[in-house]
Amino acid sequence: MKPDGVAILNFDNEMFDRLASAARAAGLRVVSFGVAVEADWRLADIQLHSSFSEITATYWGQICRYTLGVPGRHLALNSLAVLAAIEALGADVERSAAGLADMAGLAGRGKRHGVELANGSFQLIDESYNASPASMRAAIDVLGGVEPAGNGRRIAVLGDMLELGPQAEKLHRGLARPLADAGIDLVFTAGQYMSALWDALPQTMRGGHACTAEKLVPLVTAAIRPGDVVTVKGSLGSRTRQIVEALLALNQTRDGASGRVVNGS
Repeated sequence: MKPDGVAILNFDNEMFDRLASAARAAGLRVVSFGVAVEADWRLADIQLHSSFSEITATYWGQICRYTLGVPGRHLALNSLAVLAAIEALGADVERSAAGLADMAGLAGRGKRHGVELANGSFQLIDESYNASPASMRAAIDVLGGVEPAGNGRRIAVLGDMLELGPQAEKLHRGLARPLADAGIDLVFTAGQYMSALWDALPQTMRGGHACTAEKLVPLVTAAIRPGDVVTVKGSLGSRTRQIVEALLALNQTRDGASGRVVNGS
């Protein structure tokens, strides 16, 4: 970056001091965002809803209240970084914040679909583009905040998180607690590393497991019923996108694909 530029950094990140020092040494102005009271752009309050968030932010002694059209605390924090960038450019912060109400999830990054079945519908949240331990927990939190319709269930369909090194199995196994805390009813898993999570899950939460996303498809599609809310997430290389495509295809036909389902029928 050129001198006199602006570096917008997450104050809550453990590397903030190091990054801020490097930025200032390069002649940059540092603007911070986060939940800490010291942050220049601070998330002062958030009301989480199933499909949006109501946010109160403070910056430079001012208050900004706005609605974010996608749910999740992690996305609320990201929106602070966006508004900080807008303010640094000299644009209208209030007008820009108002526009965030129209934000929608992107394909693979939180896009929502209503899928019609012969006897009802279910909701699909597509998080299939990528995954890390932090983003997995964020997606699980969002799923936990959605209320299923009727007798529907919260269902997580998870593929491997890749490139985690020697801690991979431990990090996958560590998702069991967040899933339980979020009130997820059924978990389907695919992949080598996700088998560690599968083994750590209570029997009542086990929907089905397969060695690949492709082989998991019939287990998931056979289990879905009206009222369910389903999140599909995994690293790009785990190919969970094909599970999303199979679930979307149920909107037109349900061909009775069969498979081993433990608690999904």
